[in-house]
Parts: sequence; structure tokens; C-alpha cells
Amino acid sequence: MEPKEKALKAVQLLEEAYPDAICSLVYTDPFQLLVATRLAAQCTDKRVNMVTPALFEQFPTAASFANASIEEVETPIKTCGLYKTKARDIVHMSQMLCEVYGGTVPDTIEALTQLPGVGRKTANLIIGDIFGKPAVVVDTHCIRITGRLGFHQIKEAAKIEKSLRELLPPDRSNDFCHRLVLHGRAVCKAGQPQCNSCCLNEICSYAAEHK
Repeated sequence: MEPKEKALKAVQLLEEAYPDAICSLVYTDPFQLLVATRLAAQCTDKRVNMVTPALFEQFPTAASFANASIEEVETPIKTCGLYKTKARDIVHMSQMLCEVYGGTVPDTIEALTQLPGVGRKTANLIIGDIFGKPAVVVDTHCIRITGRLGFHQIKEAAKIEKSLRELLPPDRSNDFCHRLVLHGRAVCKAGQPQCNSCCLNEICSYAAEHK
């Protein structure tokens, strides 16, 4: 099976297994998703969703974060881990958004990755979920599962993103990445992948090697 054919098959199988492909972070506008995604680094989405309602009630806009002290933002996000770095990034990011973009979230990866604390993973999530552009969100689930499928033998996220952009249908790549998260949590786990019950086992290199 050719790589593009295999990738399309993986897309189709995951669409059947997980018809609802949505981001598990709760948000009401682009800026909230940007902040929530920054908080989710090395933290569970479940924990972030517990923290953000009170956080966004206290700081409802980019301007309110921009005018806050870093210490003020640290307090409500302490349980998310790395809270000092995250608070600093969120305040500085908000200041740049207000100064350069009038408080609105830009719609390109190039612009987003200029914001403090925003890498390509976050930028792809924003342009895919908010602006409906082709996106490849390379998180730990994506790296693990696409590697096991045999799409690459790479560890560097940027190179994996480039490789997957060449294989995946652009209009389905963002949802594919959301489905990888669901599949990684439920079936293709880091420690004990459940290959026998996996919807991808017929096309998976790892499953073939571990029969």
C-alpha cells in the first residue's frame, strides 16, 4: 500500500471509529482557545477545563490579561503546572496581541508563532479549529501513533508535521489529529497498545510486527 493510500485509509478508519472529532478544551472564542492550549502543555485537558472558567471570568479579554501582573495570573493557574512560565507567556502574549493585532488572534501560523509561548502545535490547532485551514497538530499522540503506523521514523515535531502534510488530505488533516488524541487515550496507549481491538491494526506496521 502506497503511503498516501495508507494515510487515507487511516483517516477513513478513524472517522468511522470516532465520528465526533472535536477539541477537548472548552472555549468560547479564539483567544480563550489560545490561552487554554498554552495551559495544556504538560497538563491534562481535563485539568485545564477545571481552571479556565474562573480564569476567564477574572480575565475575560486579551486586554484584561495584558493589564494584569504576572503574579495575578499565576494564582488561578497554579494547578496546571509550570504556572510561572505559563503566566508570563500568557501576559506577554496578550500584550503583543493588543499592541500588534488589536486584541484579535491572527490567522496564520507565521503570525501565531511570533507570540510568546506559542509553538507550531498551538498555532496549527488555532488555524484548524478556529479558521478552518488545513492543519496538522503534532502532539504526543500524533507522534506515537503515526510512527507506529509506519508513516515516519522521526521524533522532531516540525519534520513530522511536514511529512504528514504531504500524506494527509488537507481538508481532513485537522480532524484526523483530533481523532488521534481520542484513539491514543482509548486504544493506542504509550505503554500498552491494545492492538487486537484497534481499528487501525490492518494497516499498522507496529501491529504487524507484534502479532
